[in-house]
Amino acid sequence: MRKDIPEKIILGIDPGTNVMGYGVLRVVGNKANLVVMGVIDMRRESDPYLRLGKIFERVTGIIDEYLPDEMAIEAPFFGKNVQSMLKLGRAQGVAIAAAIHHDVPIHEYAPLKIKMAITGQGQASKEQVANMLQRLLNINDDDMPKFMDATDALGAAYCHFLQMGRPETGAKHYGSWKDFVNRNKERIK
Repeated sequence: MRKDIPEKIILGIDPGTNVMGYGVLRVVGNKANLVVMGVIDMRRESDPYLRLGKIFERVTGIIDEYLPDEMAIEAPFFGKNVQSMLKLGRAQGVAIAAAIHHDVPIHEYAPLKIKMAITGQGQASKEQVANMLQRLLNINDDDMPKFMDATDALGAAYCHFLQMGRPETGAKHYGSWKDFVNRNKERIK
């Protein structure tokens, strides 16, 4: 690789309390390539607090291994089940804490924005997003993951790649916990 072409590593996260997806892209110039994608499977852990600890531990491990320059995380969607939203928010918060702990800037994208960026359609299915990412990044069928949480995370990273160099309309960037709290007072109870 030529030294005059900038390189950036983007970590994408799809928060979840049972299965959390992650995807890592290497961006060289204006081209993105898949480095790795997978899931953090916590279904065997019954204690919700130990699940959160596992999220922190694994996201920290991924950050230590791939040294991302930035993290793109899918924002929780607002559903009717308050308990599910609370659990998902905790999982997202722990992943954000791991990034902040490593001084990795965070960019948050709504699911609709990610789907729109990848497929051109905000109501695209998980399968449509996965298929488009497979084509865009030339991923072999054998390398496609069993859980779509991994491709959802990769979608967050790819959405951020597409936003680089453009105004970040709809994206939120947090430099610290204090910044997050100050800009999200309505979410802090």
